[in-house]
Amino acid sequence: MAIPLLEMPLVTRRKSAFYASQFLILKSTIETMSLPPLRPSSFILSLPKAELHLHLEGTVDPPTLLDLRKRHGKPGTLAEVEQLYRYNDFTGFLMAFKTLTEDLQTPEDYELITYRLMQQLQAHNILHAEIYVSVGVCLWRKQDFEAIFEGLERGRARGEKDFGISLLWIFDAVRQFGAEAARQVFELAVRYRDRNVVGVGIGGDEQKAPAELFRDQYAYAAENGLRLTAHAGETAGPESIWGALNLRAERIGHGLTAAQDPELVEELAIRQVPLEICITSNLLTGCCQKVNDHPVRNYFDQGVMITLNSDDPAMFHTSLIREYQLAQEFFGFTDEHLRELARNSFEASFLPAEKKVSFLNLLDAAAAK
Repeated sequence: MAIPLLEMPLVTRRKSAFYASQFLILKSTIETMSLPPLRPSSFILSLPKAELHLHLEGTVDPPTLLDLRKRHGKPGTLAEVEQLYRYNDFTGFLMAFKTLTEDLQTPEDYELITYRLMQQLQAHNILHAEIYVSVGVCLWRKQDFEAIFEGLERGRARGEKDFGISLLWIFDAVRQFGAEAARQVFELAVRYRDRNVVGVGIGGDEQKAPAELFRDQYAYAAENGLRLTAHAGETAGPESIWGALNLRAERIGHGLTAAQDPELVEELAIRQVPLEICITSNLLTGCCQKVNDHPVRNYFDQGVMITLNSDDPAMFHTSLIREYQLAQEFFGFTDEHLRELARNSFEASFLPAEKKVSFLNLLDAAAAK
């Protein structure tokens, strides 16, 4: 998700009204699409998968948020907390997300949400995940990130032990905070690169801060052995994706607007630059107006390397298995196509080659049953 949460009050009334109306239309569309039930097909559930575009803060579900609030002495019930996830317009969504993240205050909070996330991953047969952490927001709030990171790592280690899940961190900067703020995030990533931090990225408002502003920061990260991602082409046009490629981004978050530029789609296909596709997210943020307009199937047919992802699953009432169901139900992906997408998810990961091979062998073994 690239919506600038901390800048929401600056949205003009006119823009707010427009997005609110769009959101209601889209929300209604989603609710009436007759999606498959949340109980997954046996094939999708049994399919070993990886998820590469998943924001830690967006995985906090109502029971976990209630636990966090109890920790901080906030009275309430699960029913009251669930109301936060039932917004009526786009502005309501932003407010809900902002309110949720305000309850992430201590290292123990981050440990809890990491552990709960890994429990969810196991339930969906997701063997590996690369998780965006909003380090830029932590620094903006002047939180003690060193302590927070220790909480993240405790949660990851416990989750790996209890659920057998592989997890790597991607430190995400907020692009509208500027190049210097991004540099601080990337320096922290370099500091912790030997502790399961695999890469860096930039999210936020593409319109306010084009990729070109971060050329030096990306070069610094690459020189220090980090892998490179960038949110691009979610709320801005194809030029944003070209900009990310010029930063040598190895994966593109969303890439929705590449479809507007046939030359770019061809370039992505030739170079096999993976796109982290988030269908439900694109619909509910208004970046894609209706499900039939989403380019996911066209990308696949044109040879672009795509992966499916849930982005902020708790806030969008989705999951990775639901995204796979959506791809099959509305875009005609066969079981064999979905198996190819699962293969892409491991091949596009930032895992070492030997670990990729291990996971791909598990995928092949599942297919042989």
